[in-house]
Amino acid sequence: MSLSKPNASPATLTTTRVAPSPTSGLCVTCGDGCPGYCEVGRSALRGREVIYPQPFGKITAGSEKDYPVDFSHFNIQGSCVGAVGIEADSDKAVFSAVDLSTEIGAEGGKIKMKVPFFTGALGSTEIARVNWEGAAIAVGICGAVLVCGENVCGMDPAAEFRDGRVMRSPELERRVKLYKDWYAGYGTLLVQANVEDIRLGVPEYAVEKLGVEGIEIKWGQGAKDIGGEVKLPTLERALQLKRRGYIVHPDPENPYVQEAHKLGGITEFERHSRLGMVDEESFLKEVERIRKIGAKYVTLKTGAYKASDLARAVKFSSEAKIDLLTVDGAGGGTGMSPWRMMNEWGIPTIYIENLLYKFLKRLDEKGKFIPSCAIAGGIALEDHIFKAIALGAPYIKAVCMGRSTLTAAMVGKTQGQLMEEAYGKGSKEYQEALFRTFIGARELKERYGEDFKKIPPAAIGIYTYYDRLATGLRQLMAGERKFALRFIDRKDLMALTREATDVSGIPYVMEADMEEAEKILALK
Repeated sequence: MSLSKPNASPATLTTTRVAPSPTSGLCVTCGDGCPGYCEVGRSALRGREVIYPQPFGKITAGSEKDYPVDFSHFNIQGSCVGAVGIEADSDKAVFSAVDLSTEIGAEGGKIKMKVPFFTGALGSTEIARVNWEGAAIAVGICGAVLVCGENVCGMDPAAEFRDGRVMRSPELERRVKLYKDWYAGYGTLLVQANVEDIRLGVPEYAVEKLGVEGIEIKWGQGAKDIGGEVKLPTLERALQLKRRGYIVHPDPENPYVQEAHKLGGITEFERHSRLGMVDEESFLKEVERIRKIGAKYVTLKTGAYKASDLARAVKFSSEAKIDLLTVDGAGGGTGMSPWRMMNEWGIPTIYIENLLYKFLKRLDEKGKFIPSCAIAGGIALEDHIFKAIALGAPYIKAVCMGRSTLTAAMVGKTQGQLMEEAYGKGSKEYQEALFRTFIGARELKERYGEDFKKIPPAAIGIYTYYDRLATGLRQLMAGERKFALRFIDRKDLMALTREATDVSGIPYVMEADMEEAEKILALK
C-alpha cells in the first residue's frame, strides 16, 4: 500500500481521469487527447508553478502522506487513583484546577506562559501578513509566545534601506506594536532571522529600534528543506526584491522574461531565501552577537533534517545556552512549501521527537546544559499537545502550532466578514451576532469592556480555539491525575502498535503498567 498520493492532490488542484497507478500516480491508461488533469499534465503547461500548493498565498497546506507512526498510535493512560500536584480530594481535584502554566528560558531569564502552546512563525507570506492582527492580539491576551517569521523586513514594499541594511520597516513596526498593545505580562515576541535577515540587519533593527525582546535564529522548518519561497505577482516587485539581494526566478532583469511576462506566459515570479550553512563556531558567535546587541532571549528553530543535524542543533544549543530550541517535524503545515517536498522530505514529527528525547537525555546524563525545548509539526488538538509533551518529558516545555492557529484566525475573520455584510460593522445586530457565533466573545467582553470592540473576529476565533485547547488539555490531565504540566511524563502513554513501541520505547498497550498490576494481584 502506497503511503503517498503522487500526481493528484487538492493541494495542487490536480486529479486523474481514471484510477491511478499506485507508484507513479499517472492514470492506469494515459490517453492521447487528455487536456492535462494530473500533475504531470498540468506541469506540461505551467511547469514550476505546479510545484507549490494552489492558490498560493490564500491557503495553508499540510502533508497528506500517511506516515507509519503518528500521534494516533499512542493512547493516554488514565487512572482512578490519587492525584499528583493537588490534594487527593474529589472536591479539590477537579479538572478546572489543573495548572497549564509553563516556563522557557535560560540566561535571559524565564519566559512565563499561561499555556503550553504557542504560534508558529507568521512570516512574509501574504496569508501571514493579513492574519497577523488576529494572531498578535489573541496571543497577547492568552499569554503565549508569538513568533514573527523570516523575511518580513525584506518583503516590506515600504521598507527603507541604507547600504544594504534596513533602516525602517513599517510592516515590522505594525506587527510589533499590535502585540505590545495587547501584551498581558506572559509570553514574549520573537522575530526570526534567516540568512537574508541577518545580512539586512533585521536583528539589530528589531531589538534596538523596536524593542523586541527575542531573536529566533532560523535553520529551517518541517515542511521544506530549503529557504522560504514567496510568489511575486508583478515585475516591479520582482525587480525590487532582486535589488534587495534576494534570489528571484525567473530573472526579472532578463528582457525575454519581461516580454513573456507582458504576454501573460509568465504570470508570477518566485523569491527564494538562501540556504544556511551551519557550523558550531559561527552559530556560537551569532548567538553571542545577538545577545550583545541587546536581545534578552535567543532561540533556535530547526527543521526535519537528518539525525546528525538534529544532534548538531541539540549540542550547539546546549553549548550556547539558548533560551528555546524548537524542532519541527515533517508533515506540518505551511503555505509556501513545494508540495512534493512537504510530503516526501524530512523526519516526521513522532520520529524526530523521539530522536530529540534520546539526544537530550544523553546530554542530560553527562551533566550538560539542557535548553528548554518545543516540538512542532501537525499539532492541532489537545491530545496532540498532551502526547507531544509526554513523549519528550521532561524536556519538552511547550508545543508550537502554526497552521491550526491560522485556521482559527481565518475562520474567525470569515465569520466576521459575513456578519459585517449582513448587519454592518458596529451595529447592534453585528454585536449580537458576535456573541451568538463565538462562545469566547462573552469572556473577552467581560474582561475588556469597551475595548472589546477593538478585538477583531480573527482574534476572537483564536482566543476561543485556544480556550478549547486549554480546557481539553485540563480534562486529559485530570483523567491521568496530573494536575500540573511538570508532572506529565512518558509513563502517561501507551503504544497501540509494536512499531510505535520500536520507534519510541513507550511500552506496548498489553505490557504497559503490568509490573504494578502484578504487584496488586500477587498472593500474600
